[in-house]
Amino acid sequence: MDQTNIQSAIEAMIFISDEPISINEMIQVFDDIKEEGVEEEIVSKEDVLKAIDTLKRKYSHKNHSYELVQSGDGYCFMTKQKYSKIVNALLKNRSKKRLSKSALETLSIIAYRQPITKGEIEKIRGVGCDYAMKKLLSRELIKMKGKSDAIGRPMLYGTTDRFLEYFGINTLKDLPSPKEFKEEDLDPSLTDDQNTTTEQVTESEVTQ
Repeated sequence: MDQTNIQSAIEAMIFISDEPISINEMIQVFDDIKEEGVEEEIVSKEDVLKAIDTLKRKYSHKNHSYELVQSGDGYCFMTKQKYSKIVNALLKNRSKKRLSKSALETLSIIAYRQPITKGEIEKIRGVGCDYAMKKLLSRELIKMKGKSDAIGRPMLYGTTDRFLEYFGINTLKDLPSPKEFKEEDLDPSLTDDQNTTTEQVTESEVTQ
């Protein structure tokens, strides 16, 4: 495999991977396709490093909005810093429009009080949250994080990396204060009455 094809193959691997991919992983992929008879030549670590260096220089050009960066022992494509505000605004607007007021309130409580049980969330909100929790779990914005030491060992919940991506932040320290969540940020198609009714009906169905 010549250097141009190695470069293109690595570019494809990094692009399709949902997490940084290491040099060893890249080499393993090349070894795998060699064993399958797709390629006859061995791709060395030096070949991979050379291709990565070429890709770094390629995407460092001002015409590209993203660049190839090293993250830990792996490599990934990331939007350049100058476009971060635009990307963050898009992700923030999309995520908020998809959440009803009840879901956003539930998510806010989890984000600021995690790890927290469903019972504690309902005590704070004063209404059942089964429907909101189900939606947040299905969107992978929250996940189970073990069990509480309280009586009955209820499940604890916390936010996920997906949550950070959706809101365009790097860590939980970047979260805005609760006061920054305004009515106009919520899904206008869902009113307070609709959200409350949905929660109460869902809670009733669960306890039957």
